[in-house]
Amino acid sequence: MALKLEQKKTIVASVAEMANRSSSLIVVKNNGLPVSDMTRLRAKAREVDVYLRVARNTLVERALKGSPFECMNESLVGPVLLVFGGDELSAGARLIQEFSKTNDKLVVKSLSLGGKLLDAKQLALVASLPTRSEAIAKLLAVMQAPIAKFVQTLAAPTSKFVRTLAAVRDQKQ
Repeated sequence: MALKLEQKKTIVASVAEMANRSSSLIVVKNNGLPVSDMTRLRAKAREVDVYLRVARNTLVERALKGSPFECMNESLVGPVLLVFGGDELSAGARLIQEFSKTNDKLVVKSLSLGGKLLDAKQLALVASLPTRSEAIAKLLAVMQAPIAKFVQTLAAPTSKFVRTLAAVRDQKQ
C-alpha cells in the first residue's frame, strides 16, 4: 500500500522523536515472525518501557539523520524491527535476548548505545548491564562498606571485653 506524503512525514517525525529520546537502538531482522508472537513481544516491550517500531527503511534513514543513531543506516536492509530503549540502557537488549531464546525468527543485526555502533554479538554483554536502580544499589553498598567496617572495628574491643566478662562469669558459676 502506498503511503501519502503526510503519512510519511508522521512516521519520520515519530521515529526521529524516539531516536532523540532513546538511550539505545537495536535493529533486528524479522524473518517472518507470526502476528501472535509480535503481539506478545509488543506487550512485553510496553511493560519494560521499550518502543518497537516497524517502518520503511528509507523513512527510518531520514528519521535517524542527525540523531545519535545515524550510524545504524547500514543495518537497515530488508524487513527490520527497530527496538528503542527507554531510560534503561539495557532494557531493549534484555527484551530481545529473552524473546529470541524461545523464537528464532528474530536475528539481531546491530545495536547502538549513545551513538556508538556495536556488533550484534555484544547483545549479551549489553543485556547483562545492571539497571539504574541495581547500579545505584551496588554503588551505595560499595560506599557503605568502609564505614560499616570502621564501625565494626571500633566496636570490636568493647564487644570482646563484654564476651570475656561473660566467659569469666560462666566459669565462676
